[in-house]
Amino acid sequence: MNSRPHKQSMSELKLRRLTEHNQRLKEDLARPRIRVSEASASLIRYCKTTKDPLVPSVWGPVARNEDPYAATGGGAKGCCVVQ
Repeated sequence: MNSRPHKQSMSELKLRRLTEHNQRLKEDLARPRIRVSEASASLIRYCKTTKDPLVPSVWGPVARNEDPYAATGGGAKGCCVVQ
């Protein structure tokens, strides 16, 4: 007699898991999507228009005041700073 409630709870657990999985699938389906060609074109456009100070061979030397990675005036000069 004890096995009957156990089987029922197992079926309820399976139902709950399936319901949760179904809900996640519905959320995935509702997520906005774009075509790969649009995404790649957007990425190419971003890379061509966004200046990267870590790639001076493409963008040329970066002025010290524009370089976010340049050492600031405080602390040790000419030495690495551990953060």
